[in-house]
Amino acid sequence: MMETKKASVRSTVKAIILHEGKVLLNRCKDKNNGEYFSLPGGGQEQYEPMHEALRRECLEETGYSVEPLRFAALMEEICNDPYIREVYPQYAHKMLHIFTCKLSSTKRVEPTETDDLQISIDWVSLNDVPKLNLLPVAVREHFEELISDEKTLYLGTSYLEHNHG
Repeated sequence: MMETKKASVRSTVKAIILHEGKVLLNRCKDKNNGEYFSLPGGGQEQYEPMHEALRRECLEETGYSVEPLRFAALMEEICNDPYIREVYPQYAHKMLHIFTCKLSSTKRVEPTETDDLQISIDWVSLNDVPKLNLLPVAVREHFEELISDEKTLYLGTSYLEHNHG
């Protein structure tokens, strides 16, 4: 009898890092989404508190130390791609915990673990965000609320044809 891979829901943390009217975004590129931007962050390790995961992931991907300010949103992504579900089941269903953050220091170190699809990290003017291909789309659509509102948003479930970074 063939053993099936047990998939689970991946807990991830994402950071909206704000500084002097700009937001720090990962610029990424893949064959399905083209060039796009995403929030820095990644998977939470077992027994790792969310704030620690957020600090670790931001330092690894961007080289900046951050301080979480508030929990801004929760959303989930479910990828329908059969290949992702078979080969990378741990990435097929993700819960995204999105936090607004500030820099702990403007000093930057060399990133140690960038995403495979990441081509750069860019400080982007807040005014330019609505024009960007920022993924997940729900983050782009609600970006102004995420950075200006004091309430936590539930951004729902996004069903994806293809995953993104």
